[in-house]
Amino acid sequence: MNALNKDPLVIFTPSGKRGHFPVGTPVLTAARQLGVDLDSVCGGRGICSKCQVTPGYGEFAKHGVTVEADALSGWNSVEERYKSKRGMIDGRRLGCQATIQSDVVIDVPPESQVHKQVVRKAATARDIIMDPATRLYYVEVAEPDMHEPSGDLERLGKALKEQWDIKEVYADLDVLRKLQPTLRKGEWKVTVALHRGNRDARTRVLDIWPGFYDEGIYGLAIDLGSTTIAAHLCDLRDGRVLASSGVMNPQIRFGEDLMSRVSYAMMNPGGDREMTAAVRTALNGLAQTISTEADIDPTRIMEAVFVCNPVMHHLLLGIDPVELGQAPFALATSDAMSLDAAELELKTLNANARVYILPLIAGHVGADCAAVALSEEPNKSDDMVLIVDVGTNAELLLGDKHKVLACSSPTGPAFEGAQISSGQRAAPGAIERVEIDAVTKEPRFKVIGCDLWSTDPGFDAATASTGITGICGSGIIEAVAEMRMAGLVDASGLVASAEQAGTPRMIAEGRTNSYLMHDASASGGPRIMVTQGDIRAIQLAKSALYAGARLLMDELNIDTVDRVVLAGAFGAHISTKHAMVLGMIPDAPLAKVSSAGNAAGTGARIALCSNAARTEIERVVREIHKVETAIEPRFQEHFVAANAIPHATAPFPELATIVTLPDVSFNAAGAVGADGRRRRR
Repeated sequence: MNALNKDPLVIFTPSGKRGHFPVGTPVLTAARQLGVDLDSVCGGRGICSKCQVTPGYGEFAKHGVTVEADALSGWNSVEERYKSKRGMIDGRRLGCQATIQSDVVIDVPPESQVHKQVVRKAATARDIIMDPATRLYYVEVAEPDMHEPSGDLERLGKALKEQWDIKEVYADLDVLRKLQPTLRKGEWKVTVALHRGNRDARTRVLDIWPGFYDEGIYGLAIDLGSTTIAAHLCDLRDGRVLASSGVMNPQIRFGEDLMSRVSYAMMNPGGDREMTAAVRTALNGLAQTISTEADIDPTRIMEAVFVCNPVMHHLLLGIDPVELGQAPFALATSDAMSLDAAELELKTLNANARVYILPLIAGHVGADCAAVALSEEPNKSDDMVLIVDVGTNAELLLGDKHKVLACSSPTGPAFEGAQISSGQRAAPGAIERVEIDAVTKEPRFKVIGCDLWSTDPGFDAATASTGITGICGSGIIEAVAEMRMAGLVDASGLVASAEQAGTPRMIAEGRTNSYLMHDASASGGPRIMVTQGDIRAIQLAKSALYAGARLLMDELNIDTVDRVVLAGAFGAHISTKHAMVLGMIPDAPLAKVSSAGNAAGTGARIALCSNAARTEIERVVREIHKVETAIEPRFQEHFVAANAIPHATAPFPELATIVTLPDVSFNAAGAVGADGRRRRR
């Protein structure tokens, strides 16, 4: 416990909200007091089960706490009765029944949240030349002949060779058990699902149906991110996306960022296995959800392609990621992989489904970055392009047809709304767009789930069901940039006082000031503010992003780029103007700054639908040069200079053509200057 506060510390994930509460406080009560999005409709009587939570145990280095096995009160009769009658996932507790006994980290699963997470990873339209590894083939097989004895599988193989020029087929025991009855039911005419990956020497029979079967076979393209998992269900006959869905990565309860999860594995024996089990369970649930949405039988999903960062890659495979937490950041393997879905315990798919995982580029630049390269093809670009996949751990590609560089940059979870005082994940009710009048200093905003601005007639009625609950990642970026443009924040990131800004919306909080965006406290709602701490969190995140880009530019000895592509679900929702005002990316003409949507997911779909694309990206990643930001001294120099908004030294001439930033300074004795150094009077 904190030496200054004897009450236990409670930390909720994924929101990151925390507070101290007396021993015996129900988890639900703590959640309500902190504004955590935890559902309950029965008033805490243990009837509705909406308040289910999952406590985490062990050492959480990121949060500075060790959670003991008795951190919550013991399992009680109400929970036992509910579980025996209606069922409850092992390890979960009812928030209204479990009480706090000591420091604890508590995860609120998506189904227990009132405002459900919006996982914005929809499929982008793309023309793909179909060349899938898994296909259907109709074949007529010769009947057995006592005079020419041979096995049914061998005669199936002979027929495939004669009719389709397919050589060397084999089948596992599961298919062999179905082979004879299926051949006879189909009167020696069958349809087979065959898999021939670019890394496979032989062709494998995945499944078999009597007669002509044309009900379709399907594949999943999965972007396994550290914060969210997104999947696209594709028809392997024509590449059509039938459904897209996503869930929060349940590993968040072990740590919001990658290094926190590596630390959890280091400090808790078996912690890596816990995280592997959690993500595989989530993947099975996601496969079931997306199949239901598309109204197909999940056993017709014959293949899955994964893209993920190196830590997610190792945890998906059940490999301890400890080596990725320390130099030289060694990977167990960087090659593409082809394996059985059963090896990853993906039980929802077809029993013989196959999995392909794109190659990794280096210890901190993963298969997701390779997928972005496959989707955006910087290696074929005539102009110099910077591609930024914005996330908890940003990955950057810079180059053209002559040379491509890559690096990762530890931006942290601030862009996802975490570590922000009123921050939250993207969900209905979250502020996602912001404008501040430069004269009156009054704000207006949009929230997820409503197309109206807060100043439009009917806004209150349209948002009555969701309320105004917080600020998501795109919202906080716009809020900070708008404050800079309105003269409420100076270049160093200092927030003005009410006297300096000329508006009562500036609220003094100790030695710093905050901007009041929305106040619903009179009706029991939240006060949503942008604090000095929020500004600093965004400064740190955007400085890491810019420094990574600048480091790649140094390697190529250039000072400008021709165009910038923002990739990733978050990148798709960033206002390019506001990103430039913050200095998240190098200066470039705004017309040359675009969004690629979920480029990693698009790359996964391309690999799912094309064997040739798999071969191509395996070749391309070997030619991409990795720059390691962790050991480059210039990274720190660029990071410090990038702390200013937009930058301490870079002129940003393109930005100056569309925005004139106020020349204000709220610096005082001991405050931080635009160069990042602490000054004295």
